[in-house]
Amino acid sequence: MTRNTRFWAPFAARFTLGFAAASLGILALAPRAEAQTPAQNKAAVEAKFEAWKAGTGNPFELLVDEASWTIEGNSVASKRYPTKEDFLRDVIRPFNARMAVGIKPTINSVTAEADRVVIHFDAAGIARDGKPYVNTYAWFFRMAKGRVVEASAFFDAIAFNDLWARVTPTE
Repeated sequence: MTRNTRFWAPFAARFTLGFAAASLGILALAPRAEAQTPAQNKAAVEAKFEAWKAGTGNPFELLVDEASWTIEGNSVASKRYPTKEDFLRDVIRPFNARMAVGIKPTINSVTAEADRVVIHFDAAGIARDGKPYVNTYAWFFRMAKGRVVEASAFFDAIAFNDLWARVTPTE
C-alpha cells in the first residue's frame, strides 16, 4: 500500500459504508409500488360505493378473481364462497334477479387500518313483488394491492331470507 492509498483508505471505507447505509435507509422508507396505505384502500372502497349508488359500478369490481367471500350468521346464503365467481353466481346475480329496483347503499361509516377496511352501510331497493327490501350491512375487507382478497359480510338474515323465499329470481 502506498502512502497516498493509506491516507485515503479509511475515508473511502467510511464513505462506502455511509453510502450503503443511506441507500438502504432510503429504500426501506420508499413505499413499494404494490403497497397501499389504509387511506388509499379506504378511498378505493368509498369510490366503488359511490359508483354503486350512482349506478355506474359496484364494490364487487374490487374483488380479485380468487377472493373468498364469507356470509356470516344464519341466512340461507351463509357460507364461504371460495372465489369471486362463486359468490357472484350463487348470491349476487340471484339477489339482483329478485329486485325490480336494485339496492342502493347509504354509508354509515368506513374504517381502514393496515390492510383492512370495514364498511357499515344501509341499503334499500324494491323487490320484484313490489315490496321494499331494506337491510343493514357490515362488510370486512382484507386488501392487497388495492383489491379485495378476502371479505366477510354481516347483515339481517331475517330480511334477506324473507326476500330469498318470497321472490323468485328472473331468468
